Amino acid sequence: METVTHHGRRTAYRHSDRGGAGPTTLFVHGSGGSHAVWKSQFRLSDEFPVAAVDLSGHGDSEDVDAEAGYTALSAYVDDVLAVAEAVDAEVLVGNSLGGAVLLTMALERDYDPAGLVLAGTGAKLSVLDDLLSWLADDFDRAVDFLHEPDHLLHDPDEATLAVSRAGMRDAGRSVTERDFLSCHTFDVRGELGGIETPALALVGEHDRLTPPAYHEYLADEMPNCEYAEVADAAHLAMLEAPDAFNDRLSSFVAGL
Repeated sequence: METVTHHGRRTAYRHSDRGGAGPTTLFVHGSGGSHAVWKSQFRLSDEFPVAAVDLSGHGDSEDVDAEAGYTALSAYVDDVLAVAEAVDAEVLVGNSLGGAVLLTMALERDYDPAGLVLAGTGAKLSVLDDLLSWLADDFDRAVDFLHEPDHLLHDPDEATLAVSRAGMRDAGRSVTERDFLSCHTFDVRGELGGIETPALALVGEHDRLTPPAYHEYLADEMPNCEYAEVADAAHLAMLEAPDAFNDRLSSFVAGL
C-alpha cells in the first residue's frame, strides 16, 4: 500500500502498473468496503495502470471527523482527488457510495477525467429504514441482511461471502453507518445533464440494492453515458463476475 497526505490526514491506496499503455484507472469502493473489493480488477494492469483507494476510515486510511451526508461525501471526494493526482488517474470507477462520490466530484469540483464508470450506484441512493435501524442498533443483523441473495451478491461461493462479510466488519459499525447515511441523503437527480464526461453505467443483472433501472436512468439523463449489464451478478459485480465486469470495463476504457 502507498499513501498520500492531504487535508491533515493520510489516505492509503494500492497501485499496480505492469506496463499497460492505457489511461490510469482509479477505483472507489462502496459503503463499508475497502480497496480489496477491486482485487480482480488489478488483473487489468497489463492493459492500463490500476489504482484503488481506501476512503477515510476504511482499510489503511486515517479517518476524518465528518458528519454523515454531504460533509462526509465531500471528504471522500478529497480522498479520491488526492489519490487521482498522485497516480495521474484519467478514468474513475465507483461502486455504490463510490459512485455517489464520483458524481459529487463531477458536479462540484474542477477535475475533468477522460471517463467515469458508475457501477452498482445511482443518482439517488435511498436506504431502507430497517437497514438504517440495524446499522445503528444491530450491526450483525445489518451485515446478514446485506448478504442475503441479490443484495450485495447473487449466488456467491462461501469464500467470497466470507471475504465480503469480513471486509464490512473490518470497516466497523460507525464508519459503515456513516456511509449508508451519506448514501441515504444523496440525490443529484435533475443535475445529471451537467455531466458531459463519457460514462458507463454498469450494473449486475440481479442487483436489488441499486437495480438496473437506476443505471438506465443514468444513461438516459447523462449526455454521454451508455448502459451495460453483468449477467449472474448483483451489487458487487466486480467481485462476483470479475471476468465479465473486466471485459466490459476494458472495452469502455479502450473506446476512450
